Amino acid sequence: MKHNKMTVKMAEFCKKSCPVCTRGREKGKGILYQMVRLEEDLCPACRSYRKVYGKYAHEK
Repeated sequence: MKHNKMTVKMAEFCKKSCPVCTRGREKGKGILYQMVRLEEDLCPACRSYRKVYGKYAHEK
């Protein structure tokens, strides 16, 4: 499936630049990890991450 440019940019932001998501994924536990799990249905970048990469924002 082809995604539009904005969706891909937001997914890249979530993967590489988002301070909460990157640290939460990296550690796999703790407060940031829990925050990512709670917000991934609300955050547009996290939703884009799931669309583009096929996994949730908290998964490595």
